[in-house]
Amino acid sequence: MHAHTRKEYKGVAVPVVPAVPEGEERMREKDVEKKLVIAVKAVGGSCPKWVSPGMDGMPDRIVLLPGGRIAFVELKAPGEKPRALQVKRHEELRALGFQVYVIDRQEQIGGVLDAIQTT
Repeated sequence: MHAHTRKEYKGVAVPVVPAVPEGEERMREKDVEKKLVIAVKAVGGSCPKWVSPGMDGMPDRIVLLPGGRIAFVELKAPGEKPRALQVKRHEELRALGFQVYVIDRQEQIGGVLDAIQTT
């Protein structure tokens, strides 16, 4: 296991796993998801897993931040892209006025949280 370092985000130390050296296992989707949940909690928010029976393709998580900020987040393993049905669902949510983000690297998390808080 890699030694964790800490990166400051909004004055809160958030764990960051260094890039995986060549030849070692890549970060998986669930690893990126775990980092998102930790980062959201660190800024006082909640990030429940979202399951929508009967409506496949919906985003994995809802991000709820202080001040009534809400967004949907699709998590992917590094380099992976959403499936066609997921893209369709993201477009439907955006048409309703919701923010939808796709995160496939832990380095994107801080920027997404900033965007949710300022939009």
